[in-house]
Amino acid sequence: MRLHTLKAPEGSTRKSVRRGRGTASGQGKTAGRGQTGQNSRSGGGVRMGFEGGQMPLTRRVPMRGFSNYHFKKLSAGVALEKLNVFEAGTVVTVEALKAKGIVKNKFDFVKVLCTGEIEKPLTLKGISCSKTAAEKIVSAGGKVEE
Repeated sequence: MRLHTLKAPEGSTRKSVRRGRGTASGQGKTAGRGQTGQNSRSGGGVRMGFEGGQMPLTRRVPMRGFSNYHFKKLSAGVALEKLNVFEAGTVVTVEALKAKGIVKNKFDFVKVLCTGEIEKPLTLKGISCSKTAAEKIVSAGGKVEE
């Protein structure tokens, strides 16, 4: 099979309508826009939701509810196995994670998640952990100080 031999399935493509190409075409003269009015002019028409100057429905209906979007906390999740880049006995902080390039994005707090295994005893300072991740760190000989 070659790219130049590919063809669209039968009936999947249609010829585009050529508007304003003479009265015999069926879309001549006004090109399906009608005789006069705002929409018949070039650049005419109104934006979505416009009701001719009347107060739009979206503004007439009272606001309801509350969104917590602006107050939500963003967390940076770190897999437990990624902490193996540190040497044994290291105190791991948020700054140390940034220096190694483990966390990069904007976040409010860092959380270590129980993905993989840890082979070295490390001390985590100022970093939250999941329950099982903390157990694995302690069993490897490390400490968790939140």
